[in-house]
Amino acid sequence: MKPKKETTIYDIAAHLNLSSATVSRGLQDHPAINKNTKKKIQTAAKELGYRHNNFASNLRKQKTNTIGIMMHELNSNFMSSVLAGIEKITTESGYDIIIAHSSESYEKEAANALNLFHKRVDGLIASLSFNTKNLDHFQAFNDKGIPVVFFDRVEEKSENTKVIIDNHKCGYEATQHLIEQGCKRIVLVTASLQRNVYAQRHKGYTDALRDNNIPFDKSLVLIKDLSEQGGREAAMEILKMKPLPDGAFITNDFSAAVCMKTLKENGIRVPEDIAIVGFNNDAISKIVEPQLTTVHYPGIDVGEIAARNLINHLKGISNLKHTQTIVVRSELLIRKSSLKKKTKHS
Repeated sequence: MKPKKETTIYDIAAHLNLSSATVSRGLQDHPAINKNTKKKIQTAAKELGYRHNNFASNLRKQKTNTIGIMMHELNSNFMSSVLAGIEKITTESGYDIIIAHSSESYEKEAANALNLFHKRVDGLIASLSFNTKNLDHFQAFNDKGIPVVFFDRVEEKSENTKVIIDNHKCGYEATQHLIEQGCKRIVLVTASLQRNVYAQRHKGYTDALRDNNIPFDKSLVLIKDLSEQGGREAAMEILKMKPLPDGAFITNDFSAAVCMKTLKENGIRVPEDIAIVGFNNDAISKIVEPQLTTVHYPGIDVGEIAARNLINHLKGISNLKHTQTIVVRSELLIRKSSLKKKTKHS
């Protein structure tokens, strides 16, 4: 069956015996057109199946009212909450979003950047993949004056606006808490130290050990992809360690939950044998037994702040060039998984 021809404003004008200029103004709710005529025009447009041509009007205005979102994964609580925060602000401001997903691949991320550039997004909000080497693939945006805001996983030396938490402070506080619980042999399970978030959490961990005169042992740092499989692998490696570690800081809640479950299946008691701290405050941290001590990383706030700063720049309310780094609040939430000293429970 042949598709029906698109209805134009000229079809509506002929149908109502009005000029095309009147129909155009009526569809745009122009104050010069009286209420009854507007109503007639809008009713006829609906009946005739008229669709506003965004492409044509965007070409005229040289903007698409679209924001590109580049994420390294979609199957995480944290990313879903960032997306919810972005979407809340973009919807309120009348912007559409296009989501691209790198699956932790630098090559896919570069291809996504090019694709969004050609889709003429007005701005971009991005978080980098594990192995992104440089920001060359974002240069086209900079050259065209298209604003780019990075969040969570960022390139710290870049001049773009970045929305992050103080990962060093979080790593330090998580490790310090385990030390205060009497832990002296603390495993760190984290991801690629090429990325700012994991490098800074690692530095927080090593600084806390140093400040407490605990020697740093490289064999206690496990670099994983923080997936379900990564959590299981970390647990199996911990079980082989002699002597067994008495604390673990795992920089992702889902991985921490899987690691904890695997350790318990192998007769290890949490927190009596190993005290565990996770990261993100995902929903799973409250469901596992014992409940997981974790770092609260407010994804919704991150998404809202990134989107609001980008849209305010696009609307000329503020200038991103004046805002280099925005640090969002974070805090350690102490629950039972790390409490060796029961009196410390709060």
